[in-house]
Amino acid sequence: MIDLNALLELPLPLVLASRSPRRQALMRHVGYHFSVLVPDVDEDTVPVELPPDDYVERLALMKAERAADLVEQPSIVIGSDTTVVLDGQILNKPDDADHAREMLRALSGRTHAVYTGLAVVAADTAAVAPMVTSRRTLVTFRELDDREIDAYVEGGSPLDKAGAYGIQDDFGAVFVSHVEGCYYTIVGLPLELLTTTLRSFAKSLAVHL
Repeated sequence: MIDLNALLELPLPLVLASRSPRRQALMRHVGYHFSVLVPDVDEDTVPVELPPDDYVERLALMKAERAADLVEQPSIVIGSDTTVVLDGQILNKPDDADHAREMLRALSGRTHAVYTGLAVVAADTAAVAPMVTSRRTLVTFRELDDREIDAYVEGGSPLDKAGAYGIQDDFGAVFVSHVEGCYYTIVGLPLELLTTTLRSFAKSLAVHL
């Protein structure tokens, strides 16, 4: 497998500031080598009334900067956050099973947007400005019936996901009839955007090392 750290000439080790097994699996799959550090971030401090791109970018930066404060060696730290937006309203992780059912019924037969924010920061090294960006992908659900919604929720998968579904799930995937944009934005980490951002960040960082 290609070593993307070497290919991008990253001058420092990578740290992923996320407990998400999906993000970790995506990065390993394409050839990144990294450690994981999960920061303690109060996501409720970021108002959901913000424009969705600002919202996910702020959260991604909070996660990256918090993790950067905790690392013990010079590193490049990646933060990311994903949310679902329907009719201008942000849908984060459901509060409980009934809330998940409510979200899925709202998404049924409709097109919604998924936003993923990405932040890259330098930890314990020369001052380099963070790079923060985001992507949006449109997702259309077919009409869902209550039996399949109940079966999906009872399986427990929706409870830890924005919008109460995961396109990468073996069951959640069958809800989606159309995708317009980057698939990996929906999963939680747009890989092309991550790679181009890391390449630019590495060039800026190398000047200061």
